[in-house]
Amino acid sequence: MQDTSAFFFVAVIFIAATVYLGWYGYKHTKNNDEFLLGRSKAKPVVIALSYGATFLSTSAIVGFGGMAANYGLVMIWLMVLCIMVGTIIAFAVFGKRTRRKGQEHGARTFPELMGKIYRSPFIRTFSALVILVGMPVYCAAVLTGGVNFITVTIGIDRDLILLGLSLIVALYVVYGGVIAVMYNDALQASIMFAGMAIILAVTFWKLGGITEAFASLQELWNTKIDHSDFATMIDNGFRGWSESPEFGSNIWIMVITTLLLGVGIGALAQPQLVVRFLSAKDDRTLDRSIWIGAVFIFVILGTAFTIGPLSNVYFYNTRGDVAMNLFQNSDMIIPEFVNALFSDITFGDVFISLFILALICASVSTMSALFHAMGSAAGYDLWTRRKKMRDMSASGSVKANRTGTMIMVLVVVLVAYLMPGNIIAKATVIFMGLTAAALLPSLAYGLFSGLPNATVAKISIAAGSISWCIWAFFINSGIASIIGMPTIVTGSWMNTVDPLVIGLAVSAVALVAAYFIIGRKKNVTPAE
Repeated sequence: MQDTSAFFFVAVIFIAATVYLGWYGYKHTKNNDEFLLGRSKAKPVVIALSYGATFLSTSAIVGFGGMAANYGLVMIWLMVLCIMVGTIIAFAVFGKRTRRKGQEHGARTFPELMGKIYRSPFIRTFSALVILVGMPVYCAAVLTGGVNFITVTIGIDRDLILLGLSLIVALYVVYGGVIAVMYNDALQASIMFAGMAIILAVTFWKLGGITEAFASLQELWNTKIDHSDFATMIDNGFRGWSESPEFGSNIWIMVITTLLLGVGIGALAQPQLVVRFLSAKDDRTLDRSIWIGAVFIFVILGTAFTIGPLSNVYFYNTRGDVAMNLFQNSDMIIPEFVNALFSDITFGDVFISLFILALICASVSTMSALFHAMGSAAGYDLWTRRKKMRDMSASGSVKANRTGTMIMVLVVVLVAYLMPGNIIAKATVIFMGLTAAALLPSLAYGLFSGLPNATVAKISIAAGSISWCIWAFFINSGIASIIGMPTIVTGSWMNTVDPLVIGLAVSAVALVAAYFIIGRKKNVTPAE
């Protein structure tokens, strides 16, 4: 980016709007209910855009967009899963039941919902601990995605961006609560939508149109590149960016179980997304939100998973090689592509500034929701209950949540500093896989069963959590390598299977088995 003045101009306007919405949230946050849910301010369009912006972060655009550059258009199936499962089923099926159960039990957070459905302090505490242990890794990945993009395109010091971005988000989450979070999400989603639509249009224009672009991608693999550079990938089932990997191959297993199912299924048990359902006034609000969210996800993910593979054509035409060979860190592919794409366009710096702002919005919107979820888990679900402050004043309860949020912001910043490269997509599927394996079957059981049994849920949660951890740390080579653990199985297809598949299956089987063994006994765990 040659001239940064355009970026700083739009950045000032964006920060001013963010501060105003943070102040708006602060003025309307007088008690704990408003900090945690803000139900009176949650309109359908706000819920839909907030859900979409929270769901789709820089992890989706930068991390998974980079993976699409490596593995091809097969990633479009993740978009389909996110629309069908992560949006339509999530809202129409899980969302309505979540809202009703939440209002029935007076639940304000995901852990409180789980705890009150089962009348189990243990389940509430465990759900909160999953958030506090796993979510900082995901949040740090989102933060890293935004920081990397700004560093590449603007050239500002990485540490300065990391601290500045964290501080801006922390301030409006801490003081404005969920009202500031959701209204900022709606603003940021609008910017994301415009930015991604523009880059998709410019990509097709630069590559000669839609038909020509995809034909060039096919031709690139078939006739132009040296396949010896991809010998290892070909041996593991890769068949080009326009084709799905060979069925049953190592790459097919990794792409399907990790990249597709890890997010597509894992979204159903995301605590920060469940809060959006709890914030809805009625089922009609959720019905009106579904299609707005679906269109938003279609444009954002459809763009990311299209420009990723097509970046190979662009880089080959301009630099003589494909993205995978040019960038060892896949997290840098999309930032480098966008920077190069607009470099020779009139007012290109303005377009780059818009896209940088869109990526900042993607990062900030998800970070704010995650900070809010972590702060609530720490301040409300753990600290308040531990001190038995059920009768504490409203201001005191909000203070505990704000303190918890600030502590978790510091944890996330520390994790972001310690994170290795090429980690954004992996960190995302780790957290989503863990929550799905540990909590999704028991969440579904609690929402749809007339008389859910806490013991059944505990068995499912324990089985899913333990099996996920064993597979992640000792069998899956991708996760084990990150933490420096040797796998107990080497050179096997099992090394590429994501722990989500194993953990979720074990958790579901354990729940069904426990249900039939224990039977429909009345839940005798004392109420919270």
